[in-house]
Amino acid sequence: MPKLTKTLIDALTPSEADFFVWDDALPGFGVRVWPSGRKTYLAQYRAGRRTRRMKIGTHGPLTVEEARREAKIILGDVARGEDPAEERATRRKSLTMAELCARYLDALDRGLIMGKGGRPKKPSTLYTDRGRIERHIVPLLGKKLVRDLTRADVTRFLRDVTAGKTATIEKTGNLRGKSVVRGGAGTAARTVGLLGGILSFAVSEGVIDFNPAAGVKRPADNRRDRRLTAEDYRALGDALAAPASDAEHRQVINLIRLLALTGARLGEIVKLRWEEVDRAGQCLRLADSKEGKTVRPLGRPALDVLAEIEPEDGNPYVLTAVRGTGHFGGAPAGIERIMRRAGLEGVTAHTLRHGYASVAADLGFTDSTIAALLGHAAGSVTGRYIHHLDAVLLAAADKVAREVHRQMTGAEADVVPLPTARKG
Repeated sequence: MPKLTKTLIDALTPSEADFFVWDDALPGFGVRVWPSGRKTYLAQYRAGRRTRRMKIGTHGPLTVEEARREAKIILGDVARGEDPAEERATRRKSLTMAELCARYLDALDRGLIMGKGGRPKKPSTLYTDRGRIERHIVPLLGKKLVRDLTRADVTRFLRDVTAGKTATIEKTGNLRGKSVVRGGAGTAARTVGLLGGILSFAVSEGVIDFNPAAGVKRPADNRRDRRLTAEDYRALGDALAAPASDAEHRQVINLIRLLALTGARLGEIVKLRWEEVDRAGQCLRLADSKEGKTVRPLGRPALDVLAEIEPEDGNPYVLTAVRGTGHFGGAPAGIERIMRRAGLEGVTAHTLRHGYASVAADLGFTDSTIAALLGHAAGSVTGRYIHHLDAVLLAAADKVAREVHRQMTGAEADVVPLPTARKG
């Protein structure tokens, strides 16, 4: 067998039983092809009278050259009289949760752990994961051996985070800056979800045989079920109608209007670029949303808000930074100020998204249509990053946006015929 290459490995066809293909250029380095089609790199060597095989990694996330370099290190240790497989097994038995989390984060940074759609996790998700690990998982579970972790431990961890055992206020690098670490059901549910992912990683690495977080019931995050009533929308509309006192205030007003009229995620609007706004196609063509590339239909009221915003020379963002370049950075505090003025407690960007979906449901649209309007994974319009949206979907987006606009202002939006959309 010649030297292993990506082309050669990609061409290997699985059979009913797993089989090995060895590299002639580096004896002991090979790839194992499983009946499922999965291909894993390994190093094989003899330790005394025993033959040892060490898994290096999975073909795809790991390239053949990266695996070859790792195999050289392993086989080099063998040549010096060591037994890497035995040492790895010993380390696994004594691996703490803190050490496992460090390995998990290292694998994340190297793009070896995939998120939704088989894509590497986004930088914002990595930042959030790291925060949950450092502020909740390591303080409560860090000293515990991974092999000793039980479902009861995970359940106890869930209760502790819910009760606020890890809640604190941390200083940040900014002058007088602080980070408020909260507990609660929502934080606990999302952190246990991450813990389950870390333990699944431990299973895939052979550290443990099963995931102790599997089957642990997480609490519902009731805060995300909040929706806006017609009275809430009118109070919000009145707060937005007040004169804008400064440039930052105007950006916040435009931000909230776009969130309410599109159902988009906060990051999708804050980081929206003019090149992603397709007025002729009546949609946003988001290049890097939570679901990857996706197309989001727009109603006339949302298009009107975009038409009112003047592009800033040299800045690609729709909502620009008040000082300096880049996108607007005062979203959370700005939204909180407006909601306080409107007398709306607990209303966030996600509440506006949930409210948009609730209005769509009240108007009788199906779950699949609402999923497409919101850009959910199950209904995202992503097929070949299409150029023309279905006219029915555009009409749905327009009807929902007009109803939200009516509830906020008490008036119908100007009826300007939308361009005729083509299917594609």
